[in-house]
Amino acid sequence: MESDYDDLDRRLVHALQVDGRAPFSTIAAVLGVSDRTVARRYARLRSTGAVRVLGGIDPTALGAVLWLLRVRCAPSAAVAVAEALARRPETAWVSLSSGGTEITCTVRAESEADSEALLLARLPRTPRVEGVSAHSVLHTFYGGPDSLIAKLGPLDAQAVEALRPAPPPHRPEPVGPLPDRPVRLDDGDRKLLAALAADGRAGFEQLAGLTGWSPTTVRRRMAELRERGVLYLDVDCDRRLLGAGTRTLLWLSVAPPHLEAAGRALAGHPEVAFAAATTGPTNLYATVVCADQRALYRYLTTRVAALPAVLQVETAPVIRTVKQAANRT
Repeated sequence: MESDYDDLDRRLVHALQVDGRAPFSTIAAVLGVSDRTVARRYARLRSTGAVRVLGGIDPTALGAVLWLLRVRCAPSAAVAVAEALARRPETAWVSLSSGGTEITCTVRAESEADSEALLLARLPRTPRVEGVSAHSVLHTFYGGPDSLIAKLGPLDAQAVEALRPAPPPHRPEPVGPLPDRPVRLDDGDRKLLAALAADGRAGFEQLAGLTGWSPTTVRRRMAELRERGVLYLDVDCDRRLLGAGTRTLLWLSVAPPHLEAAGRALAGHPEVAFAAATTGPTNLYATVVCADQRALYRYLTTRVAALPAVLQVETAPVIRTVKQAANRT
C-alpha cells in the first residue's frame, strides 16, 4: 500500500535518481537526516524490492537499434510468451495489454543479424504467436537517463542541484574518427555493465573482482562509459512509492512536418515516462502514467488534444507488467 512509504522514502528515491552512486553522507546532508538513517532506509527499500539502483545502457551509443515490439497472441498463450521474452537479457518493459492478447516490449539489437534472428526467425515461429509488429526507435524525446521520478519526485531544484554529480573533466578529442562513433565494448566492459545492471551501487572492489580489473581501472572505465553516454544510472522502484498510477501505451500518427514539435511537447508532459519517434504505421510512441481512468481521459482530451497535427491516437492500457528494466547486457 502507498501508506507503507513516507516522505523520507520518496525524497531518498528522488535523490538516488539524481545520482545513483551518491554517498549516503551526501544524500543525508541534503535530506537533513543522519547517514545511518539513509543507509537503513535504503537497505529496507532494496531488501523488499521497492527500490533498485541499476546501470542502464543507451543502445544508440553502441550503434545498436532499439525496437518496440507488439506481439499478438492467443489469449491462452500470452502470459507464457511474455515470460519467455522477459527471460531474454536484451528485453525490457515486457507488458500485457489489449485485454491480455498483446505483448509490448523493447528489444535492444546490437547488429542486423540480431534483429533478423528475432524478428524474422524466432518470434514468428513461436507457437500461438499470431503476428508481430516491429517499430524501430528513431529518436528518443524522453526516457533512458530521463526518468519519471524526476517529474514526480518531491525534491526542490536546490536539493537536486546539490546532489547532481560534477561533470567529467574536459578531455581533448582524439585525432581521427569522429568522437561520436559507436563505442566498442570488450569482455571486461560487458562484465562491468552486467554487474551494474544488477546493482548500480556495487562498490569498486566488488566490481574489480567481477571484471578482473583493478578498482582504479573500474572507476576510470565507469567514468568513460558515462561520459560517452553508454552508461547511465537509473532507479527501478515500486510505482506506488511516488503515487504513480497505471501505465497506458499511446501510438500516435503525426503529420511529419510536426513530428519534432509534437515529440518535444509530449516529453514535457508530467504524465509521460517515455516518448520516441518510431518507424511503422504510427510514428510517435509514448508511455504515460495517470492516476486512474478519469485522469487518463482528462490527459487525452487536454494535453494530447493540444499536440500539433495529431491525426490518430491508439491507447492500450497495461494490465500486467512482466518485466521492467533489462537484466544485463
